[in-house]
Amino acid sequence: MKPIKIAFLIVPQIHLLDLAGVDQVFHEAKDYGANINLQYSGVFVNNYSSTNFPIGKLMLYNKLKLQAGDYLFIPGADVDYLLSPEITKQYKLFTWINQQKSNGVIICSICTGAFLLAHTGLLNNKSCTTHWKRTAQLKELFPLVKLQENILFCEDDEIYTSAGVTAGIDLALHIVGKIKDENFAFKIARELVVYNRRKGNDAQQSECMKYRNHIHNGVHAVQDYIQEHLNTPFNITDLADIALMSSRNLTRIFKKETGLSINEYVTILRVETLNELKNNPDLSVQQMANKVGLKSERQVMRLLKK
Repeated sequence: MKPIKIAFLIVPQIHLLDLAGVDQVFHEAKDYGANINLQYSGVFVNNYSSTNFPIGKLMLYNKLKLQAGDYLFIPGADVDYLLSPEITKQYKLFTWINQQKSNGVIICSICTGAFLLAHTGLLNNKSCTTHWKRTAQLKELFPLVKLQENILFCEDDEIYTSAGVTAGIDLALHIVGKIKDENFAFKIARELVVYNRRKGNDAQQSECMKYRNHIHNGVHAVQDYIQEHLNTPFNITDLADIALMSSRNLTRIFKKETGLSINEYVTILRVETLNELKNNPDLSVQQMANKVGLKSERQVMRLLKK
C-alpha cells in the first residue's frame, strides 16, 4: 500500500510555528508507524520566514506528484506579503492548486494560509476560518467565502482551514485520527504533551484527554492501558502493577491527579466511545457493549442516556 503524502507548500515570510507544529505531528505519527510520507515544496526555490530565518532550497511546487487522498498543507505567512503582487499574480500557482483539488488531493490551510487559498477561488461559497485577528479582513477581501468565526478548524468539500498557529496542531491531530484512528491520534497528542486536545467546531475537550492535564507518569500509564483495553476486564491490582505502586496508593493518586475515581474515569471513556460507535449502523448494541467491556445491551442504553 502506497504511503499517504503530506506535502507542505512554503511561501516567503512563512510563520515558522504554523509549519513546525503541523510538521511535528505528522513526523511523530510516522515514527509511531503511520504509513505517510512528508514532502516539502516552495512557491520559489529560496524562501525565508517572517522573522527572516532562511529556509534552504526547496523543490518547486509544480514538481510535487500528489494523488487522490494525499494532503497539501498551506501554512500561514505575513498577510501583507500574501496580499502583495508577488503572490496575487501567481496565476500558475493558483491553477496548480485547483488542479490538485480536482485530482482528489485534500487541501488544508493553517492560519493566514487561508488568504493564499482564497486567491485560488477554492474557498468561494465554502465554510472556512482563519486567525481571529484576520477574519474580518478575509471576509472583506473575499466576500464569497462563508466565514466561520470562533472555531478552531472546519472542513467543507475536503478543504480544511484552521485558526491561528496552534489550531494547526489540532487540525493535524484530527487528520491523523482520520488516517489511522482516534486512539492513535491520542498517542501522538500525548507524545507532544498536548493533553488538552481540542475539536474543531466547538470549545469542548475530548473526554479522553480532559482528565490528562497532569504530569504523573504512573497515572498516565494507567489511563493509556484503560483506553487501549476498554473491551477487556481489568482490576485495581492489574492497574496498580502498571503504575508501579500499591492499589491503595493508585486509588488515592489517581483521584488527586484527575479529580475522578478510576471507575468514574472508565465510565466517562465508555460513554464517549459508545457515542462514537452508535453512529456506525453496522454495529449492533451487543457488539457496542463488547467493544467497551460491558455485558448487556441494557448497560449500553443506560450509559447512553448520560
